[in-house]
Amino acid sequence: MEPKIEISHGSLGSSGLGNSLEFEAHLPLSDRLKVFKKSQFEPDNFVTSKCHAMTEKEVKNLCIYLVELKKASAEEMRKSVYANYSAFIRTSKEITDLEGQLLSMRNLLSTQAALVHGLSDGVLVNSTSTAHDDYDDEDTSDENRNLSETEKWFAEFLDTLEVLLAERRVKEAMAALDEGERIVDKAKEKRTITRATFLSFRTTINEQRQTLVDQIAETMLQPSTRADELRSSVVFLKKLGDGPRAHMLLLSSHSQKLQSNVKNLNTTTTSYGGAYITTLSQLVFRFIAQAASDSLAAFSEDPAYTSELVTWAVKQTEAYALLLKRHVLASAAAAGSLSVAAECAHICLGHCSLLEARGLCLSPVLLRLFKPFLEQALSCNLRRIEQSSAASAVADDWFLNHPTIGARPSGSTSSLSSLSSYQPKLSSSAYRFNSMVQELLEDVAPLETLQLDGPALEGVLQVFHSYVNLLIHALPGAVETEEEVPIIVSMAETEAQQMALLANASLLADELLPRAAMKLLPMQHGQTNRSMAEMTPKRGDKQSRTPDPGREWKRRLQRSVEQLRDSFCRLHALDLIFTEDGDTRLNAQMYTYMDESVEPEWFPSPILQELFAKLTRMANIATDMFVGRERFATILLMRLTETVILWLSDDQNFWADIEEGPRPLGPLGLQQFYLDMQFVLLFASQGRYLSRHLHQVIKNIIARAIEAVHATGIDPYSVLPEDDWFAEVAQIAIKMLIGKANFSNVEEDAPSPTYSMSGKSPSVHSHGSETNLAHHYREK
Repeated sequence: MEPKIEISHGSLGSSGLGNSLEFEAHLPLSDRLKVFKKSQFEPDNFVTSKCHAMTEKEVKNLCIYLVELKKASAEEMRKSVYANYSAFIRTSKEITDLEGQLLSMRNLLSTQAALVHGLSDGVLVNSTSTAHDDYDDEDTSDENRNLSETEKWFAEFLDTLEVLLAERRVKEAMAALDEGERIVDKAKEKRTITRATFLSFRTTINEQRQTLVDQIAETMLQPSTRADELRSSVVFLKKLGDGPRAHMLLLSSHSQKLQSNVKNLNTTTTSYGGAYITTLSQLVFRFIAQAASDSLAAFSEDPAYTSELVTWAVKQTEAYALLLKRHVLASAAAAGSLSVAAECAHICLGHCSLLEARGLCLSPVLLRLFKPFLEQALSCNLRRIEQSSAASAVADDWFLNHPTIGARPSGSTSSLSSLSSYQPKLSSSAYRFNSMVQELLEDVAPLETLQLDGPALEGVLQVFHSYVNLLIHALPGAVETEEEVPIIVSMAETEAQQMALLANASLLADELLPRAAMKLLPMQHGQTNRSMAEMTPKRGDKQSRTPDPGREWKRRLQRSVEQLRDSFCRLHALDLIFTEDGDTRLNAQMYTYMDESVEPEWFPSPILQELFAKLTRMANIATDMFVGRERFATILLMRLTETVILWLSDDQNFWADIEEGPRPLGPLGLQQFYLDMQFVLLFASQGRYLSRHLHQVIKNIIARAIEAVHATGIDPYSVLPEDDWFAEVAQIAIKMLIGKANFSNVEEDAPSPTYSMSGKSPSVHSHGSETNLAHHYREK
């Protein structure tokens, strides 16, 4: 993705430049750079056009814009270089080879031309000497005497040169060769020797020069050659005119010594642990660094030699990586030992980064070769976490406890120290899952350059989803999936055990996993260092905010917890609504049959009493289980209440019987239904888990019930008492159900709704007692 440069509306004022830059900032980088690629581009004219009639503030903003554009351009160039680096090196190598072939061809042609000229000059000299019989005898004798002196000198020169070559006195031999060439050339200029003799002398000198080159090359390939001697030999070969061969032999010498040292290390090593990785890494990158220093010292910044050096370094790095693959990475990846593979990569990348100061960036080579093995180890590690969690869930008793000493033998030191400062209560399988995930994330955290944070976080999401799936199957009556192998887990029979499942999932998703993944979550570090002013969106800022991947990762964790919570609510809602035989306990008959009997004792329906009792028990359990996470407990109770009421709202059979059944809903049934709904509103409100959605749903179903009575020709409002009456009865019912009301001395019922409607004394039907229950309770 191309970088964007954000410039706010207010930063550039209302000038056309502000609108122009703001528009350009959202263009692709290639489009923004087109103006600079034109051949007729002139910086002065560009700046003048942009800065015409600008204020100081606008000029500063333009400078900032150009600086950001420069950074983006540099980053784009860097990506382009890395994307085409291998092709660049290959092309440079081909060019170097071609130059060498052209040089050889030029030398061959020069030699052939010299031979041709030599033959022609020899023929010319013979014919000339025959034709000039009048040549002066004294001059002829002088020429013969000069030729004899030059040949005599040359013979002595060859003897001296052979001694120097035999004794391998390279400096003196090179000086002698240069001196010989100088004297022979001078003799040719003075015409003291024939051209044939000159060519013969030069050929002999070249042969001796080649002998010296071969001696130097042989010395460079000797394992016993010292580093300073090697560097001197490279300089000599370069002076002798064979630079490509000198560079090639320099790299070959370092390769031979490196291979010899690696072979000795492998021979003396029986364990391939961290010490072996460190020693091998130091050895390889030390030789590469030395080769780079020698190459740059002798050949400076010549692109041809630099490309050859980079190619050689890449080849040595690949050989080194393959060696580690055979001895360390392959077995570690197959066994899922991510810590071993991570340690190996971390050590290698650390030593490799030291070469960047010398201009060698070999990290991409290691990343390309190491990443598949680390991904394999990560995959095996995630699979082991999933399997271990499933095995732990089989024996889990689903009771929350603090970790005991030695409960996490597989945990790392940092994990144990963080655990000692914060002691969460989890079940045994959740402890096992949390410890393994923490170890995994701690191993991945140092390998940011390998870009394993994304796969690791995605893998944690998957194994967490699998663990939550185990928790869902631990609920009695969980829906079976279509998996080939059935999931076997210990059943959570009691409500406390079932809520412990939710406590496990919520604590992992809300606190433990995000805390462990803090170093890997994208944008997390950058946001912590930004000021509050930068993080707070400005009013009127219509630019789209960049999504936070870390926040999205946490949301996905929460979605798995919501699936478990929905399964929990569905289980308890069905347990309330249906009997063991499958009959519906929450049906229309409980309201439509009321008008055929005497006026009932006004109290919430039994099923809603059970709902209240269940919610009360769960609230008490949540008080101890969700310490510091009361919001989760509140949402749980809210969702459970909504599940029951929504089932009632969506049950078509229920409403068909209410609205169209053989026994329509009458006044008493309407009053009981209204009382039940007010009872739900009251205890949900007092428990602080009455949501707006639940309140609206209850209002809608009350209105529907009222409409059903109205359809029978009865005015529903004429039979409904005031809301205060329902609230009073519901409040009394709540206190009776929780045991705070004491009616042991008297036997009384709730007042009749006719009391609220007529304002007369209530008529209470309970063993002949006529007492206002609400008044009696208030006195109590």
